Amino acid sequence: MTPTTAFLSFLFLAQAKPGEGTSPFGSPLIMMGLMVVMFYFLIIRPQQRQRKEQQARIAALQAGDKVVTTAGIHGIVHNIKDHTVVVKVAEGTMIEFDKAAITVVHKKDVK
Repeated sequence: MTPTTAFLSFLFLAQAKPGEGTSPFGSPLIMMGLMVVMFYFLIIRPQQRQRKEQQARIAALQAGDKVVTTAGIHGIVHNIKDHTVVVKVAEGTMIEFDKAAITVVHKKDVK
């Protein structure tokens, strides 16, 4: 029995028999469709929004911004390259990170 055949036989057996109570959502196919829609709105869509916000923060990076990396290292942006950011973590100590490693950006105070 193939997985497709097993799935179809499960759907056939899961249908309500005449005289028995039926599900308020109808057939199991409708319930599965509702679950897919719920997953989209509860999991996929918020992750896409967070990813877009993160990309916007990284695109707006400037020298002097305070940042926090995925490793929890706090520092100040010293230099920005194509795919990397040089972060000053202490006096005379510079570390180069991939742009994707920057999680939090605090803009420098403009006076």
